[in-house]
Amino acid sequence: MTMLTDIEQAADTIRQKLGDDPIDIGLILGSGLGDLADEVEAGVRIAYEDIPGFPTSTVEGHAGRLVLGQLEGKNVVAMQGRFHFYEGYSAQEVTFPVRVMKALGVHTLIVTNACGGMNPSFRPGDLMLITDHLNMTGTNPLIGPNDEQLGTRFPDMSQAYSGSLRSLAKNVAEQEGINVQEGVYAGISGPSFMTAAELAMLRNLGGDVVGMSTVPEVIVARHAELQILGISCVTDMAVSDGHEGVSHEEVMETAAKTKPKFMKYVKGILNELS
Repeated sequence: MTMLTDIEQAADTIRQKLGDDPIDIGLILGSGLGDLADEVEAGVRIAYEDIPGFPTSTVEGHAGRLVLGQLEGKNVVAMQGRFHFYEGYSAQEVTFPVRVMKALGVHTLIVTNACGGMNPSFRPGDLMLITDHLNMTGTNPLIGPNDEQLGTRFPDMSQAYSGSLRSLAKNVAEQEGINVQEGVYAGISGPSFMTAAELAMLRNLGGDVVGMSTVPEVIVARHAELQILGISCVTDMAVSDGHEGVSHEEVMETAAKTKPKFMKYVKGILNELS
């Protein structure tokens, strides 16, 4: 079977439960933001294991299901939990849901994540609009044969994150009284957190935050010609000087505290999207 066949099989399975309702916007909900999917109205909820070709999420805080319906008047498909390279999946498996979103009609992708802050002007609980990324994962989900029906062999990544969507998001932040940062997301494979020397390297390369997701999904989304808005929640300060370490529990705790603001922000953005 080809990847295109796998994508069509997964999309057909979803359509059987969804019907013919169009889907315009995809949401990938990172750590601490999964509850937003519970607010999807007239929603169809499908466990990942019930969708052909989908991996299963093994990370605490990720519910592991696809939710389709309406949110803020928009037809959305939301990943309530994502997949990571460090779970043992290939980069192609991690990004398979993005391919399926495209097959369902999605044209805009909002991708969220929890991350560690490296920019000294950031603080835990800050939200950051992603302007660009550094792919430090050591791989690329487009490695291997290319199917021109899915995208071009050499997709342009110079404007991976939509400037117009970011402008819209900044306007929403101003209207809602939410302070947002902007910066570069450094994507690593994980699952170990970075050493002090590695953090210093990433900061010197231009990274403002660091995390273990998002980059593979964005590469595939651009291959599929989707418009992308990336939003990070800074859950800890992963700085190289005087860094005392961080745990997954601390990340989840800060993500939970920031969740109301984050959910309000994403809903405000959805409300303004055309």
